[in-house]
Amino acid sequence: FGIFFGAGNLIFPAELGFRAGKYFSYAMSGFVLSGVGISIITLIAGTMVRGGYKRELSIKVDTNFAIGYLTVLYLAIGPFFAIPRTASTSFSIGIAPVTGNGRMPLFVFSIIYFLFAYLIAINPSKLMDRVGKVLTPIFALLIVILIIVGNLNFHAVNEGEMTGSLAALKKGFFDGYNTLDALASVSFCLIATSGIKAFGFSSKKEYKGIMAIVGIVTTIFFSGLYIGLGALGNKFDISKEVLSDPNTNIGTYILSMSSYKLFGRFGQIFLGTMTILTCFTTTVGLIVVTSEFFTDIFKRFGYRTYVNIFTLTGFAMSNFGLNTIIKISVPILKILYPVTIVIVLTVILNKFISLSKTGMKFTIILTAVISAIDVIGNISDVKLIKIFMSLFIGGRAGFVWINIVVFGILLSLVLKDKVRGEGFEI
Repeated sequence: FGIFFGAGNLIFPAELGFRAGKYFSYAMSGFVLSGVGISIITLIAGTMVRGGYKRELSIKVDTNFAIGYLTVLYLAIGPFFAIPRTASTSFSIGIAPVTGNGRMPLFVFSIIYFLFAYLIAINPSKLMDRVGKVLTPIFALLIVILIIVGNLNFHAVNEGEMTGSLAALKKGFFDGYNTLDALASVSFCLIATSGIKAFGFSSKKEYKGIMAIVGIVTTIFFSGLYIGLGALGNKFDISKEVLSDPNTNIGTYILSMSSYKLFGRFGQIFLGTMTILTCFTTTVGLIVVTSEFFTDIFKRFGYRTYVNIFTLTGFAMSNFGLNTIIKISVPILKILYPVTIVIVLTVILNKFISLSKTGMKFTIILTAVISAIDVIGNISDVKLIKIFMSLFIGGRAGFVWINIVVFGILLSLVLKDKVRGEGFEI
């Protein structure tokens, strides 16, 4: 629960619901599929393989690829995207309603925010974990209350911006990438495994049964939470003046203003305070985990040096503002997510079917290359790349990597250097 639930993620379904209009159900289906379904599967699969995804990638591709992939992934869920996003979300919900979305208030807030985060991260203790375990359920309950009361009281009918059901489904699916939860699942599956083992299961059968129940319950809860937030955004009325302000994030605006309209100034302040506190514990945790990963893999520098680097990077990135951070992250996520999905599918399939090591390596690496080319083509508007991508099924919609997966798996069934993945285990 702690891995998936973060205040920074709640802004995306709220904004998606607002923009979806009458195509709400299609947009939210796509969001839940990528934001919840893929993330849960990734985490559960990772807790059932010995050594986690690092070991699996080292076997199926090679050690250098495993380290390179995990390094980029930790930078994404750490100093470049997730850490600055938690700070910017805290500011947008907790401070901006009072000070406005100006650069100077954000700068002052981020200095204080990251100073305290640094002081705690430099000498980590279990205190923040304990605080997080208390704050997270309280904040989750607060959001559930906001969703229920808001959906009962708001009745605006937003036209939205979606042009069709397929466009809405695609938009929702790609917006689900912004939760970063599938990437977090890859990174934290070993931490989750150690926590799960502490319960002392008597057999693999019991372990798998409990994990299945946990997966189903978590999927239902987060799907309901995201759909409820989407419905709140779908019914919430926003003025043209607010929509025209480039510094306003629609998701944070919906959360902040809906709490104000429903519960008054106290409700808005309470939500803002809880958002800052929960985001802060997440920030500290991410600085610590990312610094520990880099200390373990790249031993040239010590833990304290990495804390310095990642705190300063997070501080600098947070001052670009929430909308800019999200905009910068989208192209990278459109590369990382397809690669992650292919890795998870390969790991699961290889547990049941013998696959060629050469074929699996080819599939994963080519997915990364093709996804990168697709992103470059969209950013640079290179017509030649777009024409090439349109030759594949789903290529125009950004799903060219699916073709690579199908071809790669077929190739892995034909080539001779087959290996069988180890069975799922505790």
